[in-house]
Amino acid sequence: MKTFAAECNNIEELNLTNCKKISDSTCGSLSRHCKKLRVLELDSCAQITDSSLKALGDGCQGLEQVNISWCNMISDNGVDALARGCSKLHLLIVKGCPLVTDAGLKSVGLHCNELKMLNLHSCTGIGDEGIQHIAEGCHKLEFLCISGCSNLTDIALVALGHGCTELRTLEVAGCNQFQDAGFQSLARACHEMKRMDLEECVLITDATLGHLSMGCPKLEKLSLSHCELITDEGIRHLGHSEFATEHLTVLELDNCPLISDAALEHLVQCHKLERIELYDCQLVTRAGIRRLRNHLPDIKVHAYFAPVTPPPSVGGGRQRYCRCCTIL
Repeated sequence: MKTFAAECNNIEELNLTNCKKISDSTCGSLSRHCKKLRVLELDSCAQITDSSLKALGDGCQGLEQVNISWCNMISDNGVDALARGCSKLHLLIVKGCPLVTDAGLKSVGLHCNELKMLNLHSCTGIGDEGIQHIAEGCHKLEFLCISGCSNLTDIALVALGHGCTELRTLEVAGCNQFQDAGFQSLARACHEMKRMDLEECVLITDATLGHLSMGCPKLEKLSLSHCELITDEGIRHLGHSEFATEHLTVLELDNCPLISDAALEHLVQCHKLERIELYDCQLVTRAGIRRLRNHLPDIKVHAYFAPVTPPPSVGGGRQRYCRCCTIL
């Protein structure tokens, strides 16, 4: 890679994903020779440390897109050096970096004001303060993934509602401390939202769906899987909203045990609906799905129905059926 960097010094995009032997010396060479580099993928380059990001911040200040996912030796020091040197960043992917905390995000918020996409999936060290820093500095943010960041609370959502009103996509799967009040603040301000993943936000109720129905009129894709407090009434809010009838294409309701056929009745006017997920919604029946398809014939419905266990065989012989298998 040293020779490559020296000989190909006009390179603008470089993908080194899963190059396990890439080390800090590679980034040092890129810093010295590849001043035109705009896009760099270092996903799963596990030997990369903060020294690499310092070198990139010093020598590749034109970087616009950087992916350092699963480089688990990267810490706040490296993120700080990259943010200070590469203020033109508009995409930053930092998935699975547990040493990155609120201090690193403070630097991003201060120096990367052009940022439009930020992925912090499974950065378990970040908290509300870090998201507040992002909201204060990154007003152009359109995509944010904080799935698996379980320390976050409604404080983070309130901050995003105040500072990141251009958000189009928000992924918060597994953020199990978020509640209705946080999504109310978000929906009041983020009217451009098109895609939301709220899987395993286990504290939200139908009230959140009411807030989204009123505040996010462009919503196209919504995941509520494992949101076990959602009921048919919440789906009524969605189904009768302007955004659902005009824009909603995907609705995921896996493992929502309170959802029944009545919820499907509320969706019959959602003419753009292409796919609905209903795995382990045990109150939903085949008849309910048939009625939905009568109104939306092209919809893809993903559901599972366990085979009914037949009565024991007459005469006490060995039972030929079990709950999960048709015949043995």
